[in-house]
Amino acid sequence: MKIGFAQINPTIGDIPSNREKILAAYRALVADGADIVLTPELALTGYPPLDLLFESDFVPRNLKALDELAASIESVPLIVGYADFHIGTGNAFRNAAAVLQTGQITARVFKSLLPTYDVFDEARYFEPANQVEPVMLLCQKVGITLCEDIWNEAHLPRDYYPLSPVGQLVAQGATLILNLSASPFTQGKPQQRLSLLSSVARQHQVPIAYCNSTGANDQLVFDGNSLLIGADGYPRLALPAFLESNLVGDLDSPPQTLTFPEPSESLYHALVLGVRDYLSKCGFRTAVLGLSGGIDSAVTACIAAEAIGPQNVLGVTMPTRFSSCGSVEDSEKLAYALGLEFLNIPIAKAFDTFQEQFTTIFAGLEPNETEENMQPRLRGMTLMALSNKFGHLVLSTGNKSELAVGYCTLYGDMCGGLAVISDVPKVDIYALARWINRHEEIIPQNTIDKPPSAELKPDQRDQDTLPPYEILDPILRLHVEEQRSCEEIIAQGFDPETVRWVLRRVRLNEYKRAQAAPGLKVTTRAFGLGRRMPIAHRYEA
Repeated sequence: MKIGFAQINPTIGDIPSNREKILAAYRALVADGADIVLTPELALTGYPPLDLLFESDFVPRNLKALDELAASIESVPLIVGYADFHIGTGNAFRNAAAVLQTGQITARVFKSLLPTYDVFDEARYFEPANQVEPVMLLCQKVGITLCEDIWNEAHLPRDYYPLSPVGQLVAQGATLILNLSASPFTQGKPQQRLSLLSSVARQHQVPIAYCNSTGANDQLVFDGNSLLIGADGYPRLALPAFLESNLVGDLDSPPQTLTFPEPSESLYHALVLGVRDYLSKCGFRTAVLGLSGGIDSAVTACIAAEAIGPQNVLGVTMPTRFSSCGSVEDSEKLAYALGLEFLNIPIAKAFDTFQEQFTTIFAGLEPNETEENMQPRLRGMTLMALSNKFGHLVLSTGNKSELAVGYCTLYGDMCGGLAVISDVPKVDIYALARWINRHEEIIPQNTIDKPPSAELKPDQRDQDTLPPYEILDPILRLHVEEQRSCEEIIAQGFDPETVRWVLRRVRLNEYKRAQAAPGLKVTTRAFGLGRRMPIAHRYEA
């Protein structure tokens, strides 16, 4: 059997365009010899539609598009993800898949396992299937599943579900499992999916066709990496990462050995896709960001230039008397290497004028972070002025390590419409910089080598107030991503005083993160949709 994979990039709510994209992929795959064509989960609506489902005409529009799509489908069946109504008690909607063939909807299948953890909140919207049963396709029983339906307890954070839809389908005679998926990217996720699908195929002795979305919607990046797995657990086809692709896989083809790119390469392409789709789907063509001469803004600039083209990115350096000559020069070198438009807008005079307003009010008080934070706030105002005047989206450049402990300024360097690297720890930022420079120097070597500094006062270094990032980042990973307690982290050999300081800083800066721009999720637990913490609380981790 030849299975066509329509690994597409739907836009949430753009139902007519999604329908046309599905139809174009279907026709191309049929022309390439596909016997069945498979789309991602909720391909008609885009994933996740969230509270758009509650809009009175949203689900009806997608049902109308489903009927229109069905009318264009010939003898080769198309399995398409869409949203349906649920009649009766419980939630109002179903996460569904329809089988379209010869101009009709011949079967409807509903999702059984509704994830309600991390970024997922499907139990808010959907009612699970009452039962599962195979569908007759091409003279055989085929089990149609939706994303989570195929995940088992060995590959989840805990044992969430009392039933196995795949096991039930195979027990009823299914000889092929199709899975429509919208599985977001995190580092290591493609390898995890291959392990999952291989183990499920071997366990049930059944081949699996897994079609994943690609593209980005808000904070989530979908990496594609769709797979056709034989009953022996070995892949027969692997679709590319982070790209739309229409490919046909043959279950009779020989097994393949898959290799995966190094972590920095996957991370870079995920962030590039996230930036590109966020801008295009929100209606922006251009972006602006501050270039400080530091590693974070340099990496962000490289990602933005790759995502939307360097001609569409404006880099702005905004020096004060605390900015080193090297930082300004490094910013200019980076902009030249990337081909960005570059502006040097000094804010020293504005900083002096602003401080003068407080001469009397602050008389007798020593300068502190108050004066330091005036500088990033003036920079934020400068970038927002350029955004308002020219229609650029402001990209903020803070990393996960800084955001975690509050080493960032509200209404200053946190200004922006998208926080590109807010889920990337500082140590990984350096790894990204080295990967970007793997063939030639794009990011100035001085930017990579010099000690990180906010340059808000003389001879300032991050490590004056923060633990070394090689210590800070592992503590943050254990606490934020693995949700380990203070005692558990200390037990792994970290200095108790340092651990307590870090965890306290994470807690105290929740209010800042609540006001941050949305960021692209690339780790298992980001500051965003998947982490919902109270701001006003007194719990000590």
